[in-house]
Amino acid sequence: MASHVQHPIVPVDTNHHAEAGWDRLPLHYAIPETAPSLAEAQAYCKRLATGHYENFSVVTWFLPKQLHQHFFNVYSYCRISDDLGDEVGDAALSLKLLGQWEKELDACYEGSPRHPVFVALRETVREFEIPKHEFSDLLIAFRQDQTVTRFATFQDVLAYCKYSANPVGHLVLYLCGYKDAERQQLADFTCTALQLANFWQDVRVDYGKERIYLPLESLSRFGVSETDIAEQRATPQFLAMMKFEVERAREWFAKGLPLVKMVNRELALDLELFTRGGQEILNAIEAQGYDVLKSRPSIAKSKKLWLVLRAATGKLF
Repeated sequence: MASHVQHPIVPVDTNHHAEAGWDRLPLHYAIPETAPSLAEAQAYCKRLATGHYENFSVVTWFLPKQLHQHFFNVYSYCRISDDLGDEVGDAALSLKLLGQWEKELDACYEGSPRHPVFVALRETVREFEIPKHEFSDLLIAFRQDQTVTRFATFQDVLAYCKYSANPVGHLVLYLCGYKDAERQQLADFTCTALQLANFWQDVRVDYGKERIYLPLESLSRFGVSETDIAEQRATPQFLAMMKFEVERAREWFAKGLPLVKMVNRELALDLELFTRGGQEILNAIEAQGYDVLKSRPSIAKSKKLWLVLRAATGKLF
């Protein structure tokens, strides 16, 4: 969902903004004619990051203070990229805006960005030597969302996660000083598991957007039709399929767990929190009998607080 948080004023030509299609999104998302100062850009990213989701500020409790701004910068890039893919409401226009956004990414690496996100991100990229593909890979997934609404096999879903989720894990590792392939692979397992948990949690929501992330091979194997999903019929076959997919997601979380022992304590706490949070989504699905069609499984606020407290005291393992 697009953010409606107030932001420092960045000069934007509103007529050009509308003509370019940015009027489908919050005004401050538009690419300004002139670049803001670094301080203005950093303030923009901080506001977007801390104002969008209440749990983002919770996560940063566990990270060294000197990393907070860099996380705000990366988060802001991911947030707006996601909204360009999901909140425009017009596939052709979304593709056009994603193209403009990628040009700003190119400008960030070439030294002349105008959007506050990229003005701030340029410092992060320089300090941590982050390859451009870690950012542009996300745009592959958001472009794919405009044209692909079904996935034939589980491998196809995993291929999508490679671009929609896994780059985020790589970016976090870069910010924490890790660049090796072994840790990236373990992070991929965790990020993919989180994406799967969100997919299984949001079957009904995604169908409302005309998307089905459940593999069509699973529907066929268990005897489930798209009509069952459309009419919210949680048949025994559907429930059996969801149980299978939940267990499969649990396996991916398990594959990623060794990463916790291979990073510093601050990042380990965050990884534990994210992993436990994803596992709690799966537990919530199980708790309602795998019927994700009647209501969206969610984690109670008391449970979220409990997870944070356990992570903070280092007693998850």
